Amino acid sequence: MVRDAYYYAVPLVAVAAFMGWLTNPLWAVPALLLAGFFLWFFRDPERKIPGATGALVSPADGKVTDVSPVSWAGARRLRISIFLNVFDVHVNRSPIEGIIREVTYKRGKFLNAMGAASAEENEQNVVTVEAEGQTVVFKQIAGLLARRIVFNKKVGDRVQRGERIGLIKFGSRVDVLLDGSAGVQVKVGDRVKGGSSILAYIQSEKQFATAGTGQTRQGAS
Repeated sequence: MVRDAYYYAVPLVAVAAFMGWLTNPLWAVPALLLAGFFLWFFRDPERKIPGATGALVSPADGKVTDVSPVSWAGARRLRISIFLNVFDVHVNRSPIEGIIREVTYKRGKFLNAMGAASAEENEQNVVTVEAEGQTVVFKQIAGLLARRIVFNKKVGDRVQRGERIGLIKFGSRVDVLLDGSAGVQVKVGDRVKGGSSILAYIQSEKQFATAGTGQTRQGAS
C-alpha cells in the first residue's frame, strides 16, 4: 500500500471516532467508508515482471485508448495511451530498464484524460529513459479528477523494468512514446496491468547490428 493512503485515511478515522462519540455512531459510517476507499485506492500489489528481451511493459493499470503514430521532438514516434479510471491501481512503473535522461514537469489544464487534447494541454510529467541506444518517453498526465502527480526518481537514476517510479492521484492517463519499429502487442480496448502487461517489443542497438549483419551475410551468399 502506498503511504499516501494513511494521510487520507487516518484523519477520516479520527473524524469518525469523534462523530461517533459526539453524536450517534451512525454518523461515523460515511467517514469510515471514505477512509476505507482511500486505503483501497492506494493499494500497491506485487506484479510479476516479464523477463523477455526487449519487452516494454505497461507503466500503469488501465485501458488502452490509443495506438497511433505521432510527431515528437521532430521525429515520428508511436504513441500508446492508457486511461486510468478511479478504480484502477494508480502506482506507475518504468516501462523499460535504463537510465533516466530527462524529467520535465509541465503545468497545464485538467481536461478529461480520455480526450485527445489532454496529451498536450493537461498538467503532466514527461520522463525520458534510455536503454542500449533506444529511447522511450512516457508521460504521467493529470486528468479531470487527478490533481497531483508524484515522481520519485531523478535524472541519472537507473531504473529496472517494472520498477515503481511514482503515481497519479485519482483518474488520469499515461502515454508511452517509442520507436515506430517496435512490435506492438496491444490494441485499443485492451486492459493492461502496470509492470506485467507487455505493450511492445523493442530492439536494442546490439540487436539492430546483429540483424544488419545477418542481412549482409545473406546478401553475400
